[in-house]
Amino acid sequence: MQRFMKGFILRHTSWAFGLLFFSCLTLTGSSAQAQDIQTFFVNMPDSLSPLLTPVNRADCVDFMASHMKAEVTNVFGGKSELKVLGKDYLRLQLTSQTTCQMKLLTVADSTRIIAVVSTSCAPVCDSAIKFYTTNWKLLPTERYLKQPVLSDFFLQRDSMTLKGFDAAYLQTEIGLLKADFDEATTNLKWTLTTPDYLGEKEAEKLKPFLRRELLFSWKEGQFNLN
Repeated sequence: MQRFMKGFILRHTSWAFGLLFFSCLTLTGSSAQAQDIQTFFVNMPDSLSPLLTPVNRADCVDFMASHMKAEVTNVFGGKSELKVLGKDYLRLQLTSQTTCQMKLLTVADSTRIIAVVSTSCAPVCDSAIKFYTTNWKLLPTERYLKQPVLSDFFLQRDSMTLKGFDAAYLQTEIGLLKADFDEATTNLKWTLTTPDYLGEKEAEKLKPFLRRELLFSWKEGQFNLN
């Protein structure tokens, strides 16, 4: 009887341990998958995705996984396409003139946030960036990025006269900036698109006075200008 009870306990203990081990593996796998940008994209609130329904978003991911063109018909009857999908980055062509990029960023060992860049080209491109928790709660932009302004792109050179610089600056009435994430890294590039808005002559006059791009790198939970 004692031998039977001992065998019974051992068998059930082994079974319980195996079940616990399998459960841990399942939970670990689910947790790892939940960190992928595609999961947050599919589960984002409809209020933040007015053009794409949850089914649209899930279809985009499924098409991409099947190596198919990830194009869907959006709620307005137009075509939207998921162009790039990685573990921590995606890029959507929402309409012919608008795109959306999402980047998963690490703030601390166990804390991640989602940065979203929305770009409209009508016809000159201009971007806006917002930051969210992984539960899609809006975060203060200034906590993670000091967004560049028009004056950050102007250069000061010895050959420039103050008068010439001021004249060039006054031509740029509108500050238009386009933002792009690097797919492979956490770098964020801002491109000055104001010259594209100006006429050819005016844009040519501006060339000696400005740089077209600024590169920001993600370090210690913030984007910093390189």
